[in-house]
Amino acid sequence: MSESLTAVKKRPVFTNINAFSDLPNYRLPAPGWVSILHRISGVMMFALLPFIIWMFDTSISSEISFAKFKGVFNAGVFGLPGFMFKLMVLALIWAFLHHFCAGVRHLMSDMNHKAVQLPAGRRSAKATLIISIGLTVILGAKLFSLY
Repeated sequence: MSESLTAVKKRPVFTNINAFSDLPNYRLPAPGWVSILHRISGVMMFALLPFIIWMFDTSISSEISFAKFKGVFNAGVFGLPGFMFKLMVLALIWAFLHHFCAGVRHLMSDMNHKAVQLPAGRRSAKATLIISIGLTVILGAKLFSLY
C-alpha cells in the first residue's frame, strides 16, 4: 500500500461560538432577516388570533358594538389608552403584510429556479422588506388618522 492511504488529512477543528463576542459582530444578510421575520410574523398572527377574532366579531355584530369598538381605539379600555390598541393593530398590519410578501417571495422562488440564485435572492429579500415596511407605514398613517 502506498503512503497516501496511510496519511490522514488533518480535519478542521470547530469550536463553540461565544454568544457575547461572536454574535454581535455577525451580519445577517437580507434573506436571513426576511426568513426570521417571516417566522416572527407568523407567530405574532397566531398569538394575536383571539384579538383578531374579537375585533372582527365586535365590528360586525351591531351598530352599538361597533361604537364600543371605535371607543376602545379612541379612549382605551382596561386602563390602557387607545394608542396601545392602535399599536397592537399596527403590529398585526405589519405581521400580515410581511408574512404575505415573504410568502409570495417564497412561492416565486419555488416556481422560478433562477430566483434561488444568490443575487436574485438578495434583491427579492430587500424588495420584500421595503414593500412590507412601506405598506405598513402607509396603512399606519391611515390608522393614526394622519390622512
